[in-house]
Amino acid sequence: MNINKQDVRIFFRYVLPSIFSFALSGIYSIVDGYFIGNRLGDAGLSAVTIVYPIVAFIQAVGTGLGMGGAIYFSIERARGQDKEANRLIAIANWLMLGFSVLLTTLVLFYNAPMLKLLGASGNMLPLAQEYIIIISFGTGLQIFGTGLVPFIRNLGGSSFAMISMVSGFATNIVFDYLFVWVWEQGMTGAALATVLGQGLTMLFALAYLFRKGRFTMKIHLDQVLPATSSVVRVGLAPFGLAMSPNISLMIINRFSASYGGESAIAVYACIAYMISIISLILQGIGDGSQPLISRFYGEDNHRQLRSTQGLAYGFSLLLAFASCLILYVSRSQIGILFGTSVEVNQEVSAILPIFLVSVPFVAISRITTSGFYASQRVVLSYLLIFIEPVLMLVFMLILPPLFGGQIMIWWCTVFARILCAVLACGMAVSVKKRYLMEGKQYENSTNPKCNLKNPV
Repeated sequence: MNINKQDVRIFFRYVLPSIFSFALSGIYSIVDGYFIGNRLGDAGLSAVTIVYPIVAFIQAVGTGLGMGGAIYFSIERARGQDKEANRLIAIANWLMLGFSVLLTTLVLFYNAPMLKLLGASGNMLPLAQEYIIIISFGTGLQIFGTGLVPFIRNLGGSSFAMISMVSGFATNIVFDYLFVWVWEQGMTGAALATVLGQGLTMLFALAYLFRKGRFTMKIHLDQVLPATSSVVRVGLAPFGLAMSPNISLMIINRFSASYGGESAIAVYACIAYMISIISLILQGIGDGSQPLISRFYGEDNHRQLRSTQGLAYGFSLLLAFASCLILYVSRSQIGILFGTSVEVNQEVSAILPIFLVSVPFVAISRITTSGFYASQRVVLSYLLIFIEPVLMLVFMLILPPLFGGQIMIWWCTVFARILCAVLACGMAVSVKKRYLMEGKQYENSTNPKCNLKNPV
């Protein structure tokens, strides 16, 4: 593979701000757990964990719609179709607005059955409801906050996207401290802090797009259906990638409630928060390289397409192993960070190494998946995204009753992720052979559309 210094420079120029942004979004998810856990103990921490898949679903909808529009925007812009690119921004905005209204209504009126389905009961249920009702009123802020950021990255504003995320994150921390610890508003205060942080990110994103003259909602009625189809078809993949860990979380919580009870849910809450940060860092690599992959795909620039993907694989594996080492060394302090009981903290320290086994495999799966949807190979990305929770569910139905109850619940997660990575490798090799065959005519020629000094 031909990777030169300029490829590396451009890759990190896009990817590093994206990694930082996604890492912050992962810390977003643990901030509420930290403040609530240290104020309300195991019950509050378990309630935040139970409700988190709903919050993640809302944010994943924004990510999917924004990414679906941004990928097509980048490809069409690389092909010189600027009007078509603007139409994709418009339809993405309309879709985000529509889903904001829909999800606000659904969560506000049907939160109780949703939470019960996720395993909330006893003391956890009222705490979870208190949290999610506030979140429902800020649904639009969260969807636009996550959905506009991909457009910023595809316009070359990765650093600004990072700044907007940092600002929202800092706001969340400040208000969590004030609402939860100083003013003792409990779950309501934590939810308000989350909503206000996402709202600030949305305002930064809107300001950037208006300054660039790229925020629009103008689209002819006859273009709505084809544009919607394009955005949703591709957007399902990043939506699924954002949601997949939370589908896994729901499955694990449901089975853990049966085998290990509230303490097992609290144990996995701590582990899930840490693993989710690593997963989001890996997603940051994939989504950070997406503007380049989509651009090179639109330009038929096969050499730089493969170069970018190779860098993404190598860097993701490096960060995966480094993250595993850091978490392994600090495993005895993780439960303490969230204010858990001594027993739960000891269990976290004992169980965490099991989950670390799967992290390098997650890196392979995520980079492969993001590469597929960035180059419009959406069927392959769908398969990789949704097969993991399916495998996990199958394993959990079969293995724990036969081989060890709760401990096998943890191992089922690892087995599913390993198999998913093996499948990803096979699919990536097949696609790479096709790239090589298609790219021979480009290897020894210069594509006039490609100018790395002026990236999209």
